[in-house]
Amino acid sequence: MSLFDKIRAEFIDIIEWLDDTQDTIAYRFERYDNEIKMGAQLVVRPGQAAVFVNEGHVADVFGPGTYTLETQNMPILSTLKGWKYGFHSPFKAEVYFFSTKVFTNLKWGTSNPVILKDPELGPVRLRAYGSYTMQIVQPATTLEKLISTDGLFQTDEIENQLRSFLLVRLVTWLGASHIPLFDFAANYAVMGDAVRDALQPDFAQYGLSVPQVQIENISLPPEVEAALDKRTQIGLVGDLSKYTQYQAANAIEASAHNPGGGNPALDLAMGLALGQQVARQIVTPTDSGAATPPPLPAATAWYLGVNGQRLGPFDAAALQQQIAAGALAPTTLVWKQGMAGWIAAGDAPEVAALLGAAPPPLPPV
Repeated sequence: MSLFDKIRAEFIDIIEWLDDTQDTIAYRFERYDNEIKMGAQLVVRPGQAAVFVNEGHVADVFGPGTYTLETQNMPILSTLKGWKYGFHSPFKAEVYFFSTKVFTNLKWGTSNPVILKDPELGPVRLRAYGSYTMQIVQPATTLEKLISTDGLFQTDEIENQLRSFLLVRLVTWLGASHIPLFDFAANYAVMGDAVRDALQPDFAQYGLSVPQVQIENISLPPEVEAALDKRTQIGLVGDLSKYTQYQAANAIEASAHNPGGGNPALDLAMGLALGQQVARQIVTPTDSGAATPPPLPAATAWYLGVNGQRLGPFDAAALQQQIAAGALAPTTLVWKQGMAGWIAAGDAPEVAALLGAAPPPLPPV
């Protein structure tokens, strides 16, 4: 330090820190030979804390306010060593100012995909990103664990470590929560709060706290997202066969409007496929997918010749009734369509079978 700086330091009687940055955590107040004048004014503004260090040990921590550095007002000063000329001489001590505001918009994100087992999709690779906030709550601990003798400590010097803590807690919570991937978006706030609570011990060891963790997005690899988009499209289409017909018809129409630029073989294949589909529609209804059964055969109509009269027509059930009534016997004349003439019932196999199955008439009483 130059002679001019030494002389200027002799007139310093106000110790303060005006921070015009957004990312400075701690600043060491600079002065010649670490000497502070007795009776100097220490100004600690809102959102700041000041830590006195003597011979490598924290002597005291001051919150917001204005303090007169005299042993009568501050007994802690009497414990500081390095006095030269009594109680009214300058004393040696280092002063570190800390910003206790909430540092916002600190970013985090996965550098590599994280593999998790989803209840519905199975193993998936996920990427995630978001932001978090950080605050100094124990300046003395922060000084001892992080800063040491660093005269200017900023957020980028600790962000990597804090981000590692956050990612470990996030992945651990996601793996234990068993929340389906499709429900992640509805649980971002719950995830953020759970990760924040799990992070507090990790941050506390450095004198820090994490007021908030925000999850902005959890995404899948592009190929998996494309497959999910296809699945969504199929769900919107509904009837896939009708969608195929529609697509084929559109392709044929587009090819017809561009006769010189189409693919003849492809056009022919699509035409044949569409023709086969139409043929199946004609033969097989699309709603059931099964062939229509043939109609049932018509019942045979028989006529009887009894006492010179033609009776009928009778189906099989009616013939059995005639047999039971005694009107039809083996010698009764019968005829049906397709026969050349009348024959005895006993000579007609169909009627003879009915006559054999019928019980004989009751004997006379």
